[in-house]
Amino acid sequence: MTQLVHIVGQTMLERWRGGGATKAINRHGGEASSPAAPDCSVPGGVRQRLPGLVIRPVGDEAVVGLGGGGRAYAVPREAGGPCTGLSREGLMFGCFTTELHDELRALVRAFGEAEVAPRIPHWEQTRGVDHELIRRAAQRGWIGVTIDPVYGGMGAGHLAKTVIIEELARACGAMGAAVQASLIPVAMIINYGSDEQKTTWLPLIAAGECLPSIAVTEKVSGSQIAGIRGRARRKRGGWLLSVEKTHVGNSHVADLHCVVVRTGTGRGGLSAFLVESERPGVSVRPQVSAMGLNGFSFGTVVLDEVWVPEGNLLGAVGDGEDAADSSSVLYGRANLAAVSLGVHRATVEEALCFAEETERYGRSLSRLSTVEQRLGQMVANLEAAGTLAYAAVDLQDRGLVCDGPLMAAKLMNYELGVESARLAMEVHAACGVFTDRPLERFFRDAQPIFAPAGTSDVQRLRLARLARDATAGGQWSERFAAPAPSMMPV
Repeated sequence: MTQLVHIVGQTMLERWRGGGATKAINRHGGEASSPAAPDCSVPGGVRQRLPGLVIRPVGDEAVVGLGGGGRAYAVPREAGGPCTGLSREGLMFGCFTTELHDELRALVRAFGEAEVAPRIPHWEQTRGVDHELIRRAAQRGWIGVTIDPVYGGMGAGHLAKTVIIEELARACGAMGAAVQASLIPVAMIINYGSDEQKTTWLPLIAAGECLPSIAVTEKVSGSQIAGIRGRARRKRGGWLLSVEKTHVGNSHVADLHCVVVRTGTGRGGLSAFLVESERPGVSVRPQVSAMGLNGFSFGTVVLDEVWVPEGNLLGAVGDGEDAADSSSVLYGRANLAAVSLGVHRATVEEALCFAEETERYGRSLSRLSTVEQRLGQMVANLEAAGTLAYAAVDLQDRGLVCDGPLMAAKLMNYELGVESARLAMEVHAACGVFTDRPLERFFRDAQPIFAPAGTSDVQRLRLARLARDATAGGQWSERFAAPAPSMMPV
């Protein structure tokens, strides 16, 4: 039986820097191939290939056409196992990608199938924290996807970031959540870090030797940044921090925490600091089991009179609120949208496969009109969510103003993903609640995306204010316009 293909030859990072091409092979050494994917027009007259998915059962296997490179991937499909791809061709939101994005997608998908999927049963059983696999992903350079190559990063842009997170979340929501959580603080260092801080930390992050976290939320303030009470005061030529931060992504595995605390009163009374996890006084509370994203740690970090030198102040005194908000808008919204999108895609794929495989009244369940209505709505939801997510980060890569689209992407990817999870449960009926199929995990993993980087209510509120031009100080995407990434079409 043909196994999942591997990507061989030079690394993707070398390819982006002008190295040779990669290719896909099967285990017998033969190069995989499929009919050429259709072209798609995009702004600027650029013609690109759609990374659509085509699935057609062939015996015990499912042959899946994946990516703009036009390759076919034959993978085993076990009874009751997750589906390998959508049962149709040409997702609209593929119009934004290049062949390099498609090759990156294939690389991440192979990692997900080979490295992530086998660990899911253990995570689900123990509901603990995986300390190893996030580092394996980081060592592939994926946390450095938006970091300038000057600092050893990929410099591949925000669309590439979305592809990475989406594909990891498609394999397992926890893995997508873990990678995205360490990408948000990268924005704080890029946009507010000094030259010395960038030179010190960005190469380590890009190489996967340092996992950062962003520690902003407190039990007393929730998502209201201005409500932060944790404090820092000057002492011995540095700062003494005392605070307990909750819901910190990668809390138990991070090497560096980007912490926002109060240094004064009112607006401008918050400051950001880089705090190494090994500093005396830094600790984490025991992980509390959650309803979903098993394997991912998003717990409590305690700073008990932790001293840091002046050089650990991120930006200027008083920049903390802006550093937290800008990173949440520019990275957090898109990252969480990508996690939702990956879980959403997996949900739709599973529902399509289940409906096709299951027989009722002498025919496939997928042929019943009531089921077709639900499947059709799920596909429409996925189309809409994916288009929003990809369009927003495409604007970001082009250096265009896009705070609104980023917020809308997070809002609608969560809302539509949860709706599709409910519809998939209706398609599965009683079969959906048992652990012998992955749908119950997808259903649980879709829920925790509601709160991070702002709840749906927060997104609607800020979108309304943007619409009536009631935001002070302009948009973050205008202030921190991203440089053109290496994957942008020319």
